[in-house]
This record gives sequence, structure tokens and C-alpha cells, in this order.
Amino acid sequence: MHVVAIVLVLVVLATTVATFAGRLRVPAPSVLVLAGIGVALIPGVPALHVPPQVIGMVVLPPLLYASAEELSLRDLRTVWRPVTILSFGLVFASAAAVGFTAVAVAGLPPAMAFVLGAVLSSTDPVAVTALGRRLALPGRLQVLVQAESLFNDATSLVLFKVAVGIAVAVGASVSLPTAGGEFLLLGGGGSLVGAAVAGLVWLVRRCTTDPVLETVIALVTPYAAYVLAESAHTSGVTSVVVAGVLLGRSGHRLTDAHIRLQLHAVYAVVVFLLESVVFSIVGLELPALVRDLPAGTGWWPLQALALAAVLIAVRVLSTLPLTRAVKPSRGGGRLSWRVAGVVTWAGTRGVMPLAAALSIPLLADDGTKLTGRPLVLVLTTAVVVFTLVVQGLTLAAVVSRSGLALEPEHTAREEDDTRDALNRAALHHVENLAELEAVPDTALDRVRRALTARLDHTPETPDGTTADTAYRQLRREVIAVQTTELHRLYDEHRISDTTRRRLQHDLDREEAALGTP
Repeated sequence: MHVVAIVLVLVVLATTVATFAGRLRVPAPSVLVLAGIGVALIPGVPALHVPPQVIGMVVLPPLLYASAEELSLRDLRTVWRPVTILSFGLVFASAAAVGFTAVAVAGLPPAMAFVLGAVLSSTDPVAVTALGRRLALPGRLQVLVQAESLFNDATSLVLFKVAVGIAVAVGASVSLPTAGGEFLLLGGGGSLVGAAVAGLVWLVRRCTTDPVLETVIALVTPYAAYVLAESAHTSGVTSVVVAGVLLGRSGHRLTDAHIRLQLHAVYAVVVFLLESVVFSIVGLELPALVRDLPAGTGWWPLQALALAAVLIAVRVLSTLPLTRAVKPSRGGGRLSWRVAGVVTWAGTRGVMPLAAALSIPLLADDGTKLTGRPLVLVLTTAVVVFTLVVQGLTLAAVVSRSGLALEPEHTAREEDDTRDALNRAALHHVENLAELEAVPDTALDRVRRALTARLDHTPETPDGTTADTAYRQLRREVIAVQTTELHRLYDEHRISDTTRRRLQHDLDREEAALGTP
């Protein structure tokens, strides 16, 4: 009952915070963290200790899956080289830099400092996606930030497991072949499991037309990918990401408009609730962890600030050489501090480092307490809070000052031009049908007038006879033509993924309004 009450309070708190955050145009995750800290500081509020298994098994899979589905596979192909470099090189560089800094400024034992470096070495896909939804970055830049956060977890998890093994085992040493084999098992095995789950779900969903079953399958898919991968001792995170990317690209071919709209609504609610709870937990955890610190560790705020500064510095230096691959073409081949600054500031930490830190064992193999574990938990949570609050609240300003954000006029113009292209393709199809005399003239005239009015940007004039079977069938056929044209324009790199998603949603709503066939 105590846990249920806390969850209900967090949901109410999140709804209130999200409402005010939307009106103030500030990122809800950042405000939720602050609200969680504020609630935790209220006298009488019980300390919150969330088992890492709850975060890993209940919260992460659907959030990772939703983030992966939003990833543009087309744009990912254009930035796979910098994503690969950042997912490996930057993770190792960040872990090493944090480890050395933790020894120097926090006095942690080298083994525990290495654990802390592994925990903080990767960005968090849940936090990055939640903050990135408010940005209007160019496609390749947005995909670089999201893809890096999704694919660098296998590397950091291998580092974390190796580091924890050294910390808990007296006199342990690092074996590079063993670490390499573990990475292949985690990353490669997780990818294979995710691809297998995606293939199986694809086959099942092609045979399913029941909206309830489709919704259940969509909700179960991330959990199935995660549990199967973890049961096979591979990376559940990687499995969920791979399944989400593959299924997200083919989602429009697996379901009809009614089901897609229902899935979108259900997942929007699920993501909102889970993100709200998880970011509130980050804030609630910090005061409780600070109370558990041993004496003599009162300098943790400055130590956390130093670690955050090191992470930012390493990220800038690592990102700068890669900016040629993601900067706008008009900038030539020169290095861009603007791109490096945006990519750096968008690389926030979040709930995944916190879950990893909470999973650090309490005791070493010889039965003694693991030295430095409470401080590692506090420093991890403090760095997470710093990135979510400071970077999250200022990210929009950094993007705006960089000049890289797409202007609203640009996005609106692209959408208007694309709508015109879809309507022209539909009108051409209608004219071909008119020549074949395969459809009643009344239905052809009504659809032709509607499409012409859209191209002329004049209001449509419905005649009140929308129940006509021939008309509805023709409208569905026209929407199918427009959908095909929309994906052709996207595949030819003539429109952005954001425009494709928005217009596909509009076409789905229009088709759903026609009723069931």
C-alpha cells in the first residue's frame, strides 16, 4: 500500500508539473527532478529506495522502445560512422576521465572510481529523447544525438560489469580478451535477440486485425525483447533498441489507420506516466542517498560538479572532429563548435546510470562492505540531476544561440509543400480513374473538388452525403495513394522524418473518420 500511494502521488505531481511546464515552455523532465527533490525535503516524507530491478524490468523497456521507434533509420544510415565512434571511443574516454577525476577529487579507491566512470560514461536515451522532443534540430543532428544515446549502452554495460568484477574481487585483474568477448555477447547477442523478436512480432502483427490484440502485442514487445535477452545473458537494452528501430520503420505497413491511432494514444499515455515517475524518482532518491553518506564526505556537491565538468569537456573534445559528418552542407568542411556544443549539451545522463549505480553490490567477495559505494551513488545521482536540470533547462537556449535549429517557417513550408505534392498525386490518380470510368461520376466529382480546394488552399464545402459507399471507398483509395507518395518522398530524402510522421498521422485521422470499411 505504501508503494501504491507513492506512485499515485508521483502521477498527480507529474501531471501538475507537466501542465505548468508546458505553459512555461520548459522541459518537464528537468522540472520533475526539481519537484522530486522538493518533495523529498519535506519533513515526514519517507525515504525512497527503488530496487534497480524495478527500473530495469518495469520502466526502461517501454521507454527505450518508444525512443527507438522514433529513430529515423534513413537518417541513421547517414551518421552511422560518428555514432559508432561516439558509442565506443567517447564511452571509454569518459569512463577513464571520470575515473581519474574521482580518485583525485573524491578520494575513491581506483576500483570504485572505475565503476563510477563506467556508470557515467554513456548518455541516457530516455532523458535525451524526452528533452529532444522540444528541439527543432536538423534530421542528421537529431538522429546523431538519439542514436548515440541508444547504442552506447552495450559499451558502458561491459565496462560496468568489468569494473564491478574488479571492485568486488580482491586482487582481480582486467583481461582484454574476456572483456572483448563479454562485449560481443552483450551487444551482438542482444542485437540478435532484438532482431528475432522484431521478426516474430512482424509476422504476428501481419496476421492480426484486432485493435485490442495489436495494442497488447505492442505493449508486450519491449518486455519480451528485454526479458529474452537478459535470460540469454545478453544486453536487454540493446535488444529492445534493435526491436524498436526495426519495427518502427515498418509500422505503417503492419496496421491500419484505426490501430495506428489507438497505439499512438496508448503509448503516449504509457510514456508520459513512466517518464513522469522515473524522473521524479531521480529527484526523490538524492536526499535519501545523501543522508546515508558516511562522515567526511561533505564535499560531494563540488566533487559532482567537477565530474560533470569533466564529462562535458571530454564530450566537446570528442565531438568536435565528427562535426563534418553532421553539420549543414552550407558550412563546408570546417569543424563547427556550434554543432559540437549542441551535441555536447544534449548528452544528458538520466535514469539508466542511476539504475546501474543502484545495482552495485553491497559487499565484496570476502564479505566486507564495498568501500565508497554510498559516495558513488550520491555522485551518480548528483551528476544526473545536474545534467537534467542545468543542461535540460538551458538546452533550448543553446540550440537557439547555435543557429542550427530549424525555423518554424521552414517546417511549416515543408509540410505545406508536401501536402500539395500528396494532393497532386491523389488528383492524378482520380483523373486516371475518371478515364477508366470505373467509379461513379458523383464520387469522382466530390473527391476532385475536395482535392482541388486543398491545392487552392480554399475551404472545402461538404455536401452532407458522406455515407455514400463509393465515395468512401474512393477516399480510402486516394489516401492509400497519398501514403505511398509520402513514403516515396521520404525515401528520396526530400522531406524530414518529422514531416513524414505528422502527415502520416493526419492521413490516419482522415481515414479513421471514414469509418470501418
